[in-house]
Amino acid sequence: MKISTLLRHFREGAKNILRNGWMSFASISSIVISLFILGVFLLLALNVNNLASQIESQVQIRVFLQLETSQATIDSLQTQIKAIPEVSQVEFVSKEQGLELLRESMGEENADLLEGYDNENNPLPDSFTVEVLDPQTISFAAKKIEALGQTSEANPFLSIKYGKGTVENLFRITNAVRNIGLVIVGGLAITAMFLISTTIKMTILARRREISIMKLVGATNHFIRWPFFIEGALIGLFGSVLTTVVLLFGYNRLIEASQFDFGLMMIKLVTLKEVGFLVSVLLVGLGTMIGIWGSTISVRKYLKV
Repeated sequence: MKISTLLRHFREGAKNILRNGWMSFASISSIVISLFILGVFLLLALNVNNLASQIESQVQIRVFLQLETSQATIDSLQTQIKAIPEVSQVEFVSKEQGLELLRESMGEENADLLEGYDNENNPLPDSFTVEVLDPQTISFAAKKIEALGQTSEANPFLSIKYGKGTVENLFRITNAVRNIGLVIVGGLAITAMFLISTTIKMTILARRREISIMKLVGATNHFIRWPFFIEGALIGLFGSVLTTVVLLFGYNRLIEASQFDFGLMMIKLVTLKEVGFLVSVLLVGLGTMIGIWGSTISVRKYLKV
């Protein structure tokens, strides 16, 4: 296609948007409303996924050792646990450190409950804090650690705790939330595509006479289609860019307004820097493709040119 012809199609596509003001406005409005709802749920899904990841990252295995376990045994166990493929980090926590951590977690208001306990009078055992590469494999890692103790004549492990039962339920819930979020976002995307396509079809159907005249003067199907494709792309582009600007501006204000409140609840929203590019590319790309797709389907199926 010649550059002059392509420029002509762009001019015609832009003129058609202005010429059919109310229908173009209806198409752009449909895109803005549909993509805005889709964008809101997309941001919600990203934040829910981030929250689930934060919760999963805090899951740890606590391995408590028998009292009077020798230092040589402790060193050997730490090496063996660290060699387990699912394990990412192993930290030894002495009983003195454990008592100090317990005091900190109980706070000053409950400090009297630990009165009389010190390094010489310490009922806590030594322990390991184990972190895994993938939180979903924590139960497998715990079983392998437990198997290490069973290979010894005297089991050096007092107990192994990782929230058995509760952790599995937590993973089921987070996985369900992620899947539901994907289904909602996917459903809204499909709904938006059909809604916008219907609006563009109405726009083109309202111009049947114009198409018939162009056919009568000898215009080819290819020549007739191009301005409609460009018009659809421009409508999708304008609507999606407007939606993206409004959505990201509103999300940034939400982060600023709720930063303190969510901070108190230890909830961290995904920052605009982390999601801005992804959301922009998805919405602008989807909006433009929807505009082109709606025009293509409408021209082929309804105008029969």
